[in-house]
Amino acid sequence: MNSREQQLDAFNRLLDIMGDLRENCPWDKKQTLQSLRHLTIEETYELADAILQNDLLEIKKELGDVLLHIVFYAKIGSEYNAFDIADVANSICDKLIERHPHIYGEVTVKDAAEVKRNWEQIKLKEGKGKTSVLEGVPKGLPALVKANRIQDKVAGVGFDWEKPEQVWEKVQEELSELNEEIKNKNTENIEKEFGDVLFSMINYARFIGVNPENALEKTNRKFIKRFQYLENATRKAGKQLTDMSLVEMDEYWNQAKKYDK
Repeated sequence: MNSREQQLDAFNRLLDIMGDLRENCPWDKKQTLQSLRHLTIEETYELADAILQNDLLEIKKELGDVLLHIVFYAKIGSEYNAFDIADVANSICDKLIERHPHIYGEVTVKDAAEVKRNWEQIKLKEGKGKTSVLEGVPKGLPALVKANRIQDKVAGVGFDWEKPEQVWEKVQEELSELNEEIKNKNTENIEKEFGDVLFSMINYARFIGVNPENALEKTNRKFIKRFQYLENATRKAGKQLTDMSLVEMDEYWNQAKKYDK
């Protein structure tokens, strides 16, 4: 691995290249904070994909793309005399020191859960005019990710179940309420109760150490892989999916499951 000096040299090289591009490249010169935003989101998703695939080489490449965006934003910030990369780095350093009093102060903690609780309590004290621990949850997050973040946030200040069994009982309760509304054919309440079931399942996932977003995405990919096997197998057999019964499709689906294993 590279030494600290080599790491700093590489970062300095990136800063120099960013300066050159911002000054001389027509495309880079015209970029703004707003124009880069959607590209940054795209790069973040590409990094997430690489992590799900556990592709270390691809993770390295995608981290480079994300790092470029951070340096790009900092460069634009410096042009406004608002901030530069040193301000960005010092800001996160100060935050980490402030929020880890068990490392940089006199606070004692017994486990990771207590660290998280302290983190959220410190964040609440730091907030400028913020009165809720949930104000830090971005409104634009996808609903599944947002639910997980909400639960994580409130758990950080002690609003949480004590045991996974309690959460599972809540899941069963919500399922029962959903079934009742389905029997009553109350469309509006069905949607609400279905949302409650999802929310409670996401909470249960947290308790058993499963990231629900990752779990669902892996299932999505597994389904796609198996369905594409089904499509290819039926095509080779000279059949059309639209002309087949569900029983016939299931035969190929079961083959796909065996092949996937």
